[in-house]
Amino acid sequence: MFAQVVAPFFGRREPRIRARGYLLGLLSSLERKNGWSLAEFAGDATPDGMQRLLNHARWDVDAVRDALRAQVAERLGCLDGVLVVDDTGFEKKGRRSAGVQRQYTGTAGKITNCQVGVFASYLHPGRQRVLIDRELYLPASWFTAPERRTDAGIPEQVEFATKPELAWRMIERAADDPLLTFAWLTADEGYGDNPVLRERCRSRGLSYVFAVSCDHPIVLAGRKMRADEVFAALEEQAWQRYSCGQGAKGHRYYDWAWIPLGPAEWLLARRSITDSGELAFYTCWATGPVALPELVRVAGSRWSVEECFQATKNEVGLDHYQVRKHLAWYRHVTLAMVAHAHLAFLAAGPPGATGAQQGEAFSGLATQGALPTGTITA
Repeated sequence: MFAQVVAPFFGRREPRIRARGYLLGLLSSLERKNGWSLAEFAGDATPDGMQRLLNHARWDVDAVRDALRAQVAERLGCLDGVLVVDDTGFEKKGRRSAGVQRQYTGTAGKITNCQVGVFASYLHPGRQRVLIDRELYLPASWFTAPERRTDAGIPEQVEFATKPELAWRMIERAADDPLLTFAWLTADEGYGDNPVLRERCRSRGLSYVFAVSCDHPIVLAGRKMRADEVFAALEEQAWQRYSCGQGAKGHRYYDWAWIPLGPAEWLLARRSITDSGELAFYTCWATGPVALPELVRVAGSRWSVEECFQATKNEVGLDHYQVRKHLAWYRHVTLAMVAHAHLAFLAAGPPGATGAQQGEAFSGLATQGALPTGTITA
């Protein structure tokens, strides 16, 4: 993995070896994976070398990102894959880290001092899910303080972009990659409620199932209505029970109903089977006819990105960094994504592996507790 994804983008031996050590530290059983602990794991007396790797060494972090995406396409790519977009928060102290401010993050469930990253993950149904792209959200306040931007190392050419705009950049990169195949896009209502993002997806012929808010406006039979109003009028027989995928306690069953809005366009609703007042809504568009169970599958796959966030934070230190600079954030996060993908590839087994082979690979990985260092070569 290191040889294919990371090593080719280092012209000099010293930073290449440092990057290998950084990855091995991320893949280790260290409790905290910050500059000091990673340096000690690599046998360094100080974290200076690891800091140089993230802040000053010459290497192309976007090229590493693209190489990672190519590896995901080769190892996990399939025609019915799903691209999932979501954001996650990184709680921070102070105000000097790039993009930090008091803002809402679902990670903490409140407004707190944090950075927010927007991510794209790739889901292979029945195998693995990995993060393949990332963008750091910079709030508008950062573009009214040039000295603050300079201190955080934010390039002058970087302009303000909303989270849906950052999501579109990643969607375009995935769609432009001739090696990566996916059938669907999905995201939560923070992205689904954005009409520009939906229109851009349609213009590229990208089918989607986007969550939307309960007051999402639609026009039905010439009348403008809210999403929740539409489904409140449905009769009970319109609802059908399906599983939207496996959860921690088995299949996740809900009642589902859908309403056609136009050619290959639907409004979808999910209702709890224990609380009929608990509903979620989705706007769906496809390039051709689709059955309800397929829309349910895609809607349920959105939670895979949450599993990616949990795994990368718990297993490879996605949020353990202690850097302030804009470039350093991208470099740490990208290397953490590479580390997590390596674990996912081991768990999935070789391309085309059977379910039993995948289980054997995952069991072997679990008994090791961490990646054996011999699996990565410089």
